[in-house]
Amino acid sequence: MGTAQMPPNQILIGISLLLTFFIMTPVVNEINTQAFQPFLQEEITFREMVDTAKQPLRKFMIANTQKKDLSLFIDLSRTARPRTVDEIPDHVVLGAFMLSEIQVAFQVGFLLFLPFLIIDFVVSSVLLAMGMMMLPPITISIPFKILLFILVDGWGLLVTSLIKSYAY
Repeated sequence: MGTAQMPPNQILIGISLLLTFFIMTPVVNEINTQAFQPFLQEEITFREMVDTAKQPLRKFMIANTQKKDLSLFIDLSRTARPRTVDEIPDHVVLGAFMLSEIQVAFQVGFLLFLPFLIIDFVVSSVLLAMGMMMLPPITISIPFKILLFILVDGWGLLVTSLIKSYAY
């Protein structure tokens, strides 16, 4: 947006934690009912609990991983090509999921950056056309950027899009 520390890092971290808890609640509830509670009631061993708890996490990660990233990490791991999804090693699923998340984050960042860049170009062109070469364009463009973000309900669009993008 062109503003330093706007919004503050504490707010961004708080929003990210809130969204993480919201998105992961079904997975955590499934782990709790299928693995943790039976372990606490001594119905299963610790090893069985770990194996049972791992399945909902794998299911979530595989559902939210791009297939090309999964294929890339299978090739990089130099393991035999798995016949089923259950045969894919955990480290391959985790690596592919992380790569997919980073790629999506960059795409979202670019899509957020583009309208603000266009505003900067328009403001710079108008100021130059008016002969105001000494006035920093950011002084004029920041209010327009904030106004645009408010008018299109930027936070609502961003949070809604992020939550709806996860499949489970």
